[in-house]
Amino acid sequence: MPRKRKLLAQLSALQSNSSFPQINALENLNATPGGDSSPKSSKYFVTEEKKSPRLEADFFHQPCVSLAKSFLGQILVRKLPDGRELWGRIVETEAYLGGEDEASHSRGGKQTQRNAAMFMTPGTLYVYQIYGIYFCINVSSQGEGAAVLLRSLEPLQGLDAMRELRRTARKAPTKMLKDWQLCNGPSRLCQALGIDKAFDQRNLTQDTDIWMVPGQDLPGEHDVVATTRIGIGSRGEWAQKPLRFYLRGNKFVSVVDKKMEKEMAATGHLSCS
Repeated sequence: MPRKRKLLAQLSALQSNSSFPQINALENLNATPGGDSSPKSSKYFVTEEKKSPRLEADFFHQPCVSLAKSFLGQILVRKLPDGRELWGRIVETEAYLGGEDEASHSRGGKQTQRNAAMFMTPGTLYVYQIYGIYFCINVSSQGEGAAVLLRSLEPLQGLDAMRELRRTARKAPTKMLKDWQLCNGPSRLCQALGIDKAFDQRNLTQDTDIWMVPGQDLPGEHDVVATTRIGIGSRGEWAQKPLRFYLRGNKFVSVVDKKMEKEMAATGHLSCS
């Protein structure tokens, strides 16, 4: 018994030793390194205490249009080198079908060094540069050369860091960006999350710097507007196909199609607001 009491005393001493600090999970849940004072919670935010897993491979194994719609409401997470996590709810996407899709980088089934990620396992990131300056991020889907462009996010966590990354990327002093201006467009999204060509060909199911987690309150069909894609006016009939999808009424969407929303409301696909 004396030996048992001695061991218990040693164990108690170890537990109370300052080299083993106690961690208050509730206090640290919303703490952000660097003193980020931006909002840390939202009705859409999936907190750590729920231990929500990242979206796995089976989620990304969908046809392109289906995946583009399924992304709406999901959460994109970007972990910065200093440990801070930036969270954003996906509110706008575009589907690029490959093959016959004249607006796709893989039209005609052409595979190049630049677009190789579009032909890789679903969930692979395809990051390309436009105008030699800006980046856009896509996610491969089922279908040869098919991928989904992530157009806009609703920022949920790390807004101060997003503002700083946007300011740095623009290399010019400007007015402080409002929340809705941080990620409302594909290149702005990439700037706000610090995404560049180094993310090309990474996979969302395996990467430690970027991934997706399930969102809450996922939208129903009546919440989704299907309309034409942006910036492909020279692609003939493909410029008119409804392959852009966004959450109706969400102020973080880059471009709202009021005409389409009225048409959908008139046919009963959307309730008038």
